[in-house]
Amino acid sequence: MRPFQFERARTIEDAARLTAGDGAKAIAGGTNLLDLMKLQVETPGELVDVNRIGFAGIDDTDDGGLRIGALATNTATAVHARVRADYPVLSRAILAGATQQLRNKATTGGNLLQRTRCYYFTNIDQPCNKRDPGSGCGALDGIARLHAILGTSSQCIATYPGDMAVALSALDADVEIAGEGGRSRTVPVRDFHCLPGDTPWIENVLERGEVITAVTLPKPVGGTQIYRKVRERSSYAFALVSVAAVIEVADGKFARADLAFGGLAHKPWHDPRIADLLVGSAPSAELFDRAADLLLEGAQGYGENDFKIPLARRTMHAVLSQATETAE
Repeated sequence: MRPFQFERARTIEDAARLTAGDGAKAIAGGTNLLDLMKLQVETPGELVDVNRIGFAGIDDTDDGGLRIGALATNTATAVHARVRADYPVLSRAILAGATQQLRNKATTGGNLLQRTRCYYFTNIDQPCNKRDPGSGCGALDGIARLHAILGTSSQCIATYPGDMAVALSALDADVEIAGEGGRSRTVPVRDFHCLPGDTPWIENVLERGEVITAVTLPKPVGGTQIYRKVRERSSYAFALVSVAAVIEVADGKFARADLAFGGLAHKPWHDPRIADLLVGSAPSAELFDRAADLLLEGAQGYGENDFKIPLARRTMHAVLSQATETAE
């Protein structure tokens, strides 16, 4: 780990100002950042501790939704009474994502900002356009078992590794962002992360000097909520494929069908065409196959991860079957 300066932000204005400088990074739980610093993948010249700026609360919103502060720990969110009752897909995703010790430290904002676990990204002796623009993507012809099959580019085929954001995408949550000079904006979580394109090092829409302050969930929608994570072992591991689903069936037909997918792309994958296809139709195996065809349109494997294409189809089919059986 290289030497760095350390500052404590006591207000959101402090946090925005201090992180605006080149080489500055905000730190809360540090469960991802510190690991990357030890590997010299991340080499910030300054760390800005944001733990004292006061965004750890979980509170009701005026419209009946829920506002989760950026510094709320994953444990606090997963066990919160309203999350468990009204947004169980979020609780299940968080509990599937990491050990208790990590959940006790990891925060909402940090979870959204975690970086890929690509073997080439975390090894500074290997080529990686995300870490070293222009050096190439070693995974294209190398170790790619965990890598993306959707939304890839010739520059990067890494996946976003998180679980929480997949559930937030299915719930259609928003991310609140604050910047210097009192600026603030709200971004749908479905638009927060970026696909690699020609700039794989740009992973999200945060600009320098901006920090996440909260995630807001819409008012509860009811229905059946499922989080299914397929991984190489039943203990804590990153998803090969994961599906977060919020499904409602009324009068024998889909009334709501919001699905998001992890382990398939550089960001939590949400395709609005799937809901357009399902809503208003009666559940059937043929319909589920058509939905999987939409999901996997343009999917591309890279040798080691070719299996993800049929695995994603089977997992989606299983989730839709479970959800509609539960709703009957």
